[in-house]
Amino acid sequence: MNLNEKILNMKAVFLDRNTLSERIDLDIPKGVGQWVAFQKTAPDEIVQRLKPADIAIVNKVKLTEEILRQLPNLKLIQLTATGMDNIDREAAKALGIEVKNVAGYSTESVTEHFFMLLLSVMRALKDYHLAVEDGTWQKDGRFCLTEPPVFELQGKTLGIIGVGNIGKSITQIAKAFGMHVLWAERQGRAPRNETYTDFEKVLKQSDVIVLTCPLTPETKHLVDEEFVSRLRKKPLLINMARGAVVDAQAVYEALESNRIMGFAADVFENEPPAADDPLLKIANHPRVIYTPHVAWASEYAQDKLWRILKRQVEDFIVKYKTEHKENEKA
Repeated sequence: MNLNEKILNMKAVFLDRNTLSERIDLDIPKGVGQWVAFQKTAPDEIVQRLKPADIAIVNKVKLTEEILRQLPNLKLIQLTATGMDNIDREAAKALGIEVKNVAGYSTESVTEHFFMLLLSVMRALKDYHLAVEDGTWQKDGRFCLTEPPVFELQGKTLGIIGVGNIGKSITQIAKAFGMHVLWAERQGRAPRNETYTDFEKVLKQSDVIVLTCPLTPETKHLVDEEFVSRLRKKPLLINMARGAVVDAQAVYEALESNRIMGFAADVFENEPPAADDPLLKIANHPRVIYTPHVAWASEYAQDKLWRILKRQVEDFIVKYKTEHKENEKA
């Protein structure tokens, strides 16, 4: 088999197809001659399934150095997500394996989901829906109910920790609601310019704090007991980042001791969460609402994700083919 035939017969293996909706049409990238998609892959199945693969497509499957060293044919790891914390990127680089993520596909979806969570908590949606559903309103007899209190966004201060595409998108809509927005500088650093605010000031001045930062060693359990102790206005905390950005026990204790107004999250440190996750103990609180890591997953966002992924894989194959042709000539 000559080089062109090898390139055209590149094998791509998708290890966790069930992380995308079955309604999304997954067009196979040009240049992929063999395509295999598994609904899910257990840890002890990874090596066997990727052994013959040139391209691995994964969402949440963990690829460690130990695994990567057993995959001599692997040339590209293409994630179906933005976060890459499940891939040992240093090991991949050392082994000559390229790693690509997909960014910018879900900005609108995550932004809208954030405001759904925000408004649901501020307007006490859970309690008021239940009051209609279970007959509480009818038994009360008044034309309206006024407990628990409802809060407006107008005039509130929103602190954003992690100012990427999503943070900036949230900023635009928050300002349309009449909110004052603070962009938090990284802890321990002076604000880089006038658009950023000292981290400590954001914690002290915010009525709502949203986390949209990546998970890194510096941001793991960023929201811990010490973080909570620096809050001054009993804010609502909303996690749109990664579950491990918050210490679940610290959030549980903060809500139980009335040091925060409420908590909303689309992410958990372990997904799905274990039965003993401290956050589940406060799930029935009127100012707590959770969703199962679905903020990113609108139909449009998933379709856009795959179109970006398809183009990236095709570009990689073209580049690989060009580079190896040049090497053959040399």
